Amino acid sequence: MVKQKNKVIIITQARVGSKRFHSKITKPIGNETVLSIHLKRLLKSKLANKIIVATTFEKGVSRIINIAKKCHVEYFQGSTNDVLDRYYQAAKLYRPEYIVRVTSDCPLIDPKLVDKLIGFILKNKCDYVSNILVPNYPDGQDIEVFKFEALKRAHEKAELNLDREHVTSYIENNSTFRGIETFKSKMYPSIAKYENVRMTIDHKDDHKAIDFIISKLGINKNWVTYAEFIINNPQMFSNQNYIRNESYIKSVKDQNYG
Repeated sequence: MVKQKNKVIIITQARVGSKRFHSKITKPIGNETVLSIHLKRLLKSKLANKIIVATTFEKGVSRIINIAKKCHVEYFQGSTNDVLDRYYQAAKLYRPEYIVRVTSDCPLIDPKLVDKLIGFILKNKCDYVSNILVPNYPDGQDIEVFKFEALKRAHEKAELNLDREHVTSYIENNSTFRGIETFKSKMYPSIAKYENVRMTIDHKDDHKAIDFIISKLGINKNWVTYAEFIINNPQMFSNQNYIRNESYIKSVKDQNYG
């Protein structure tokens, strides 16, 4: 499939002020950082036309901007807490047809899996597709693809703090997957259940785990290779029992939503 100008862009969330692990995405891993590994892997996507780091104006954000520049990736600065607005304002600059949403605390995100989801939404002509509607993929391989028009509508309609903080919750909760016809959605199928495998970074021992994996396997393997390494070496990983999507679960409880 030939890339078309601004048809598909990847927007990755990136901020300094993580409550659980401050500045986690600028932490070193070998000669790289969490963010630079994330971006270099995403740059291997064959179907995305552009990558944007959607960041904030927080103190210390220059570290994120410098990493993006070194990776020859564009950046956008917007709201710290209204992440939906930050996403929309970043996307509006380019008016793509589709947006891929990933988060920068997932350094081992697989570009081939990204392309599979892009192809899936193009084939099925959906408003929203994801591989986490049923979380069978490892935590750290979370990918969502949606139409710009769906993002625009969510930006206009979403009022709950939950939906402003978590970019796609309004779209997902008003989609056909949830029995509502506002947005046509589909789950990208899983080859197996890997939901108990963790390869994201929220805590210090997550960082140690990713550092160890990369020291053994490098930064260019596919997600299955990394997942199987974790499964086959459980004694090497102390981080596999954290609750998945802690921040989202907390937001749901705080909002008394769902």
